Amino acid sequence: MRSWRGPGVVVPAATVAFCARPTIETPAAVGMPIGVPRPAVARVGLLGAAPAVRSFRFGPPDPRPAPAPNPPRRAAGGAAAAGPDVIPFAAPRAAAAGDGAEERRRTRIVPPRDVVKLSERFFYLLQPDLETVLETSSLEFPRQPFPFQLDGMAFLVPRHGAVLADEMGLGKSMQAISSIRLLVRSNAARRVLVVCPKGLVSNWVRELGDWAPELLVAVIEGDPQRRRWQWTLPDVPVKLANYEVLVRDRELVASLGLEFDLLVLDEAQRIKNRTSQTSEAVRSVRRTRSWALTGTPVENSADDLVGLFEFVSPGLLDSRMSPRALGAAVADHVLRRTKDRVLKDMPPRLNRDERIELGPEQRETYRRAEEEGVLRLEGMGREATIRHVFELVLRLKQICNFDTATGESAKLDCLESDLEEVHASGRKALVFSQWVETLGRLRQRLERFGALEYHGGMSTTARDAAIARFRGERKHSVLLLSYGAGAVGLNLQFSQYVFLFDRWWNPAIEDQAINRAHRIGAAGAVTVTRFLSADTIEERIDEVLRKKRDLSDMILAEAGEPVASGLTQDELFALFRLAPPARPEAVRSAA
Repeated sequence: MRSWRGPGVVVPAATVAFCARPTIETPAAVGMPIGVPRPAVARVGLLGAAPAVRSFRFGPPDPRPAPAPNPPRRAAGGAAAAGPDVIPFAAPRAAAAGDGAEERRRTRIVPPRDVVKLSERFFYLLQPDLETVLETSSLEFPRQPFPFQLDGMAFLVPRHGAVLADEMGLGKSMQAISSIRLLVRSNAARRVLVVCPKGLVSNWVRELGDWAPELLVAVIEGDPQRRRWQWTLPDVPVKLANYEVLVRDRELVASLGLEFDLLVLDEAQRIKNRTSQTSEAVRSVRRTRSWALTGTPVENSADDLVGLFEFVSPGLLDSRMSPRALGAAVADHVLRRTKDRVLKDMPPRLNRDERIELGPEQRETYRRAEEEGVLRLEGMGREATIRHVFELVLRLKQICNFDTATGESAKLDCLESDLEEVHASGRKALVFSQWVETLGRLRQRLERFGALEYHGGMSTTARDAAIARFRGERKHSVLLLSYGAGAVGLNLQFSQYVFLFDRWWNPAIEDQAINRAHRIGAAGAVTVTRFLSADTIEERIDEVLRKKRDLSDMILAEAGEPVASGLTQDELFALFRLAPPARPEAVRSAA
């Protein structure tokens, strides 16, 4: 090569960049988001609801002190949309040893343990870290993900079978949507199906609009003819259906020969019963990847986890395996984080157990009901079944809420007193109960606080409207929710108080309810008040549950001997000092 230098010409110091071009081909099954063009997917309004305009762009840090001006974004239809400045992404920094300098945090995409081919392992080794992928991809996000959420994305993207079991409130849906986005960009996923409970469809629509605004989304709903057309839409990368629709359209999906690159289940504990129609319908869908999102992979027994993995990785688990063996088998497929481990600066959760003394008339009603019920069970002898005991427990719990003879309620008197202070301060409170009838009676007494109801007996439209009014109108200080409908999927972090008017059988379900408020974005400390009627069945149940370790944590930690999270048949009979039948059964509560 010839060179030339003229007089007065200053040649800058040369820099040499090493460029390696490996000849290893990308394995078809593990396509990754590196060096690929933007997918040909148009950005459209989701079901007529325009996605949020606020965005967070991943890009190299801007050394200038002043932020760069916000370039116009294209909204649906091609028009430029106004919005706030786009904040450049900067990878989290970690302190380095020595002189105190800092280095940027990097999240590596580690291959699953079941990847055995050398070419595939080299492929993962040569991938850039996730921060580099996001910085160079020009993706926009509504806000910067937390480091642990980047870890979640790095966990999901390379796996064909995965369970994201983060504690409620850590953004499982955001991590799943962002991972879907990366797979679509890399052409590793062109047909994605997300299945969630019916009440969470609108929430998923909003989340997809925020975290993946360029992806077309089709919600499967309506009459059979309309649903058939929606299932067959060719150029829609993401389809969204609720569990009931999937069960109803099981044969249709099979007859159409539909196959998905990725099937994502939200609140995946819905399929824990392997013989249920829901589980069978989900497992019948042809798919390449299977992801499950659930904060409670084990609710009652180890069988819950086995049922879940019949979808995630069929045949991996067996119900006869010990808890230690189960934990070892699922270790590479399950990612579980809790708020106290990943969010050190999150506002505290203050637990307060309120021991309620029943009034004289309510106490007398309770005493008679318990004595008569126990005498009846003793008279039945060995013919008494778990159903008979369960019915007595439910009756006594209802009397603890309201005296069936007079309507008196010591709990409600206490709740009213607490809500006076909440309402006066302009804050928000959530009140949970097991029974819809109880919610109705509470609303009558709490009308002056603008109490609203949210339960499974309401339509999806009515429930969404209740949430919108509770969120946006100051006069509504109280939201009354059933455990079944309100314990999952809702983001109510603007509420500072949670009241458990009556207790659920499983502490995991109560935690789900509490974490509707105590989650990312909580404005301050969340105070949780749990009502317990003194010297009643409620105290006895609470005492049993307090002595039992959490089976879910035990399995995931691969240690210890199994103990049930709910009540066994022996424990239920023991509440009344009765001898159980010879054959033990597990008590499973219905949501």
